[in-house]
Amino acid sequence: MKKIGILHGKERSFPKAFVERINSKNPDGIIAEPVSIDKVVQGESSGYAVIVDRISQDVPFYRAFLKNAAISGTAVINNPFWWSADEKFFNNALATKIGVPVPKTVILPSRELPTDTSDESFSNLAYPLDWEGIFKYVGFPAYMKPFAGGGWKNVYRLDNIEDFFDKHGETGQLVMLLQEEIVFDEYYRCYCIGGKYVRIMPYEPRNPHHLRYESSFSPSPERYKQMEEIVLRINKYLGYDFNTVELAVRDGVPYAIDFCNPAPDAERTSVGEENFEWVVETAANYAIERATHYKEGIDNLTWGEYVKRSVDKLPLSYK
Repeated sequence: MKKIGILHGKERSFPKAFVERINSKNPDGIIAEPVSIDKVVQGESSGYAVIVDRISQDVPFYRAFLKNAAISGTAVINNPFWWSADEKFFNNALATKIGVPVPKTVILPSRELPTDTSDESFSNLAYPLDWEGIFKYVGFPAYMKPFAGGGWKNVYRLDNIEDFFDKHGETGQLVMLLQEEIVFDEYYRCYCIGGKYVRIMPYEPRNPHHLRYESSFSPSPERYKQMEEIVLRINKYLGYDFNTVELAVRDGVPYAIDFCNPAPDAERTSVGEENFEWVVETAANYAIERATHYKEGIDNLTWGEYVKRSVDKLPLSYK
């Protein structure tokens, strides 16, 4: 019997519905359950053919468990090795190489020195930075947010240079991005599952959190196809099995604003009933697909085109 497990934290509605949906389908030789861990021994199998990861970004022990499971053959959704290496600034840099429009973005050293470092640790960092060039490139208003953060934590909207230095002084040891503001006409949050299933959801980030999926944006068939192609292209190169891409449409151009969301919100109360039904059904079907094709003793992870082409020394261009 092949087991599909889901690893989660406080989240309740999606994990419960995910397990129930798979088991209700009664796939031949496959069952689903919440992951149970009583010990983790190096090189030993987790006992799961597939694990859907919803929490390891916050729990280092779980990330180590998933890497051990993966090296023993488990198909972990998402690949824990790539997720450990990925961050928002790299994603933006990659987007510039594969033809995806993104806001003008720079990365900034932390305002405070990292623990166990001193001024001498930064012999290669110019002081002061080229603030004039940075501000001219990005412009104001701008947004500042952690380069590897999630959700809307530590996100600032900045109106001018004085505002920047004031807010940057609050960021401690966080490494921040400074990013051009895209004043959008429409905004969409897009699920992508399995690198092939896309759900484009109108989204209004200026609303209170519980009302953000209540939006009247309605893309034309041409715009929908354009956004779907962008979402698929991004996830093809990153190699995520489960991710969301946020697209802000300005003057007819969809800009990828945030596309490093490998444990995206899937709670019924926030995404709404129709979106919830889609993500439960699609995630369940995809997990069953992965379990069906699971082969014991081999690498069953998904690897993105960026990694695969780097290994094969192929040019980084979208085809």
